[in-house]
Amino acid sequence: MLGCRARALLCAWQVRLAGFLGRSPLSSNGASGKSGAPQCWNCGRARGAGCGDEFFCAHCRALQPPDPARDYFSLMHCNRSFRVDTTKLQHRYQQLQRLVHPDFFSQKSQTEKHFSETHSTLVNDAYKTLQAPLSRGLYLLKLQGIEIPEGTDCGADSQFLVEIMEINEKLADAQSEAAMEEIESTVRGDFEKAKEILTKMKYFSNIEEKIKLNKNPF
Repeated sequence: MLGCRARALLCAWQVRLAGFLGRSPLSSNGASGKSGAPQCWNCGRARGAGCGDEFFCAHCRALQPPDPARDYFSLMHCNRSFRVDTTKLQHRYQQLQRLVHPDFFSQKSQTEKHFSETHSTLVNDAYKTLQAPLSRGLYLLKLQGIEIPEGTDCGADSQFLVEIMEINEKLADAQSEAAMEEIESTVRGDFEKAKEILTKMKYFSNIEEKIKLNKNPF
């Protein structure tokens, strides 16, 4: 029951944020603000928009290193949201592994072998993180600089759903910049409330895993 309620609250939280923080990191795929094409490590030319989802140089077709600024949502072609189409996510995962899996680079240079291993690990981590609601929600908070340490305790907030409805009503009626700023200030505090919900989900997820292990010990 807690998991369903938490997912509903987080979905509403994401929708509300997207409604008026349109220029914030939550509303993008992290692909803006890039200036100029990076150079290929192999041929030295601008890599361009080559075949293979920008993983390969358009000129020499060498596998390129991962982009350290690219987050999991961007990598897996998902919007930064608690709502993710897991079927599309799986298709994207399979597509990327067909591109960068180390098995396809056994005859390549040591540099490309290393890059393929790094890419493959990132793709696996991204898929596992975004596939499960708990890890997906925790990752959303991490992107906002909020992390939940192991063993963190939190208190229940029974007024959270009521606050969501009230803020949505204020958002619908907001007619001025001052009103929007007031709502924005309130929502930034909701990140901590989302943290409380996800902390509870961590505990229940851990119990669920123990139950699965006890039911299927081998």
